[in-house]
Amino acid sequence: MNATFQCDGATLAFSDSGAGLPVVFLHPTPLDGEFWRPLTEKLPGVRAIVPDLRGHGGSELGQLPAGGFKLVPDAPVLTMARLASDVLALLDYLKVPTADFAGCSIGGYVLLEIWRQAPERVRGLAFICSKPQPDAAANQPRRAATIAQARAGKSATLYDGMAQTLIGATARRNRPETVAELRARMTLTPEALTAVQAGLATRPDSLPSVATITVPILAIAGGEDPGVTPEEMAVFRSAPGGCDFHLLPDAGHFAAYEQPEKVAALFNERLVRHALR
Repeated sequence: MNATFQCDGATLAFSDSGAGLPVVFLHPTPLDGEFWRPLTEKLPGVRAIVPDLRGHGGSELGQLPAGGFKLVPDAPVLTMARLASDVLALLDYLKVPTADFAGCSIGGYVLLEIWRQAPERVRGLAFICSKPQPDAAANQPRRAATIAQARAGKSATLYDGMAQTLIGATARRNRPETVAELRARMTLTPEALTAVQAGLATRPDSLPSVATITVPILAIAGGEDPGVTPEEMAVFRSAPGGCDFHLLPDAGHFAAYEQPEKVAALFNERLVRHALR
């Protein structure tokens, strides 16, 4: 089922398919919920709840406050708190009290905020190519430069570059059509791209939150990921609820799309191991 719901002045899109354990899948930026389809099709016994994050895919951006990103003070900011509230509102709309959650990149940052806002609704967390550290200081000028390019009408050029650098070299070599498939899903407007970059730049340090996570974690790192290192993701091993950590050495930032069979096998093993089904 593909549908929409209203949340704080914006129409937000989502899909809800399958039957069984509710699992919420949060996609990376600048993609949309279709990112997860190759994976969710390989997860029997799962009810896949897949929103398009605010400003992505079929979801509107809505009105956002500006002023949070000091290098671009007039930029609207799509915060992790805003995105987490959207996801929790979707669960309320669907009358789903608790769920398992999976997130890639920005999706994982939102998971950490969901844990802070409503830990009682979380049965387990899966982080795929995502990390708890805040944005590095060296990234801040690059975020500002990306916003300037977006506002100058150069979003397409930015997306062309992302499709080449974020997809792992192995996937580009063995299945080159992956680049065209994911590039076609990069459709953020300049305003949405600006808001996302400002939100990423100002996301909170979630390292202290890791020490509070008492539900089981699955952490999957990509050895060819240019933005999230295995060492950064290894921090999840310190969570008191336990962490199954895996490295896919020949996967990039979009590991769940590049290698859905391997990720699905790890996901299913984890679900069985922790008796979440």
